[in-house]
Amino acid sequence: MDRRKFIALLSTIAASYNLKFPLALAAEEAAPAAVASGGFPDLVGVAGGTPAAMFDRAIAAAGGIERFVRQGQKVLVKPNIGWDKKPEEGANTSPELVKRIVELCLKAGAAEVRVFDNTCNHWQACYGNSGIETAVKEAGGKMLMAHEESLFTPVDVPAGKVLKKTTVHQAWLDSDVIINVPILKHHGGARMTAAMKNLMGVIFDRRYYHSNDLHQCIADFTTIAKKPTLNVVDAYNVMMRNGPRGVSTDDLVTRKMLLLSTDMVAIDVAAARILEVDQQEIAYIAKAVEHGTGSNALDKLRIERLTM
Repeated sequence: MDRRKFIALLSTIAASYNLKFPLALAAEEAAPAAVASGGFPDLVGVAGGTPAAMFDRAIAAAGGIERFVRQGQKVLVKPNIGWDKKPEEGANTSPELVKRIVELCLKAGAAEVRVFDNTCNHWQACYGNSGIETAVKEAGGKMLMAHEESLFTPVDVPAGKVLKKTTVHQAWLDSDVIINVPILKHHGGARMTAAMKNLMGVIFDRRYYHSNDLHQCIADFTTIAKKPTLNVVDAYNVMMRNGPRGVSTDDLVTRKMLLLSTDMVAIDVAAARILEVDQQEIAYIAKAVEHGTGSNALDKLRIERLTM
């Protein structure tokens, strides 16, 4: 496909999601939000590149990795590694994207970068076949186990309406910086996996969520004191149906998009548009707004939209 046809296709796709690429905000539109966010965009969307290249563009627009990671800090990168699936099957976060994030964190001076997920399938198979274990080690990061309850610490969730307490991986609690890196996909129970849903891989007992109002539990967990420093949604190959595991690559649509934000709610609202789902269909979004987790009013945020 030549560049002219590619840009036309992006415009058609983006118009459907109200994510128009390319778009430079007018000064009068950007000024109020720029002051509130310290001059940086609240949400960055990039389209048209590889996962790693799009992250490079997005993080540069957000002020650079040094804005989030400082010398000597311990960094946790939390991708979705839940399924014993190969990268091309779209059930897990892109290993290329995870590798690039680890590389840049270490380049920024991080003392160490650790990666884990409490997987749904056997953890060793998930870590290996997803390609993420190899990618992390090549980048200089460290993979952590998350399959034993002894690795998790009990925490209270004071603001939770249903989720009053849970157990959280110790690495989540003792990290200075947390970068949440979900893959965007359909989910049979939650309707969508993105930033907030990806945090289920941080706790040990996911069954409690499924037995006690899944959407409320997802929203409740966002109220705990330790939250992601940054959220990066991998929307390169998007699983439009049969999630979270998928049946075949026929479930995937190649979007070649990436979202980045410090706001878990805002990034999930934008992700829902890429997935072609109205945010009203994803109950945990409204419940998280009620908790004050973030904003679902994208029209009131400063959004930087870039194409490659």
